[in-house]
Amino acid sequence: MTRKLYEISGADADHFLQGLITNDLEKMGDGLLYAAILTPQGKYLADFLLHRRDGTILLDVEAGLAPGLIQRLGMYKLRAHVSIAESDLQVRRGTGKPPEGALADPRHADLGWRLYGNEGGDDGSDWDAIRVAHCIPETGIELTPDTFILEAGFERLNGVNFRKGCYVGQEVTARMKHKTELRKGLTTVAIQGVAPVGSEITAAGKPAGTLYTQAGNQAIAYLRFDRATGPMQAGDVALSWKN
Repeated sequence: MTRKLYEISGADADHFLQGLITNDLEKMGDGLLYAAILTPQGKYLADFLLHRRDGTILLDVEAGLAPGLIQRLGMYKLRAHVSIAESDLQVRRGTGKPPEGALADPRHADLGWRLYGNEGGDDGSDWDAIRVAHCIPETGIELTPDTFILEAGFERLNGVNFRKGCYVGQEVTARMKHKTELRKGLTTVAIQGVAPVGSEITAAGKPAGTLYTQAGNQAIAYLRFDRATGPMQAGDVALSWKN
């Protein structure tokens, strides 16, 4: 886990972020808020965690996404009274007893806690096993520039709010929520063996999806639900899905 932390401050910071992110800053309170920023077409650009700390909003993002995200925020900032500065803080995370000052991960209770301070790292938990068990997507693996966040489970992971005002990509996201039934998306499947991440999944010889993170006899897969009703294959590996 390599993360970058940024401090967002200024008189317009709340208003600025509220018009960009998928979640509602007013729901953050003293804890963590999970959110994303999307393209105008409603596709994923970056996901991150936000936390109010010492008069600023701390942004916790995967390091590889950080340059593009900060550039995008700068593009939207225009003349708003907002400052964005890299923080010296680091993030620790774990699933055992939380230390003083730790914050619960808002995506799922089994993801444990995060602590922002002078030390980084984690407690050695099997994060892939936790993610696979609960179908929690990871930046750069299941979450890619082609991702629609509802197909990735953001509603279940407390990463999107449908009652807040507009944000970039909101129209497409709201339409997927209210006017269509999801026919594709991430889910957990049973797997007999191991296949490379990104392997094509087939059912009755037809493309049915893509295989991602695997742990034990389970994996996260992106499926076409209408084709995932029987036995499936990823290379020589057998898969199955229970709706």
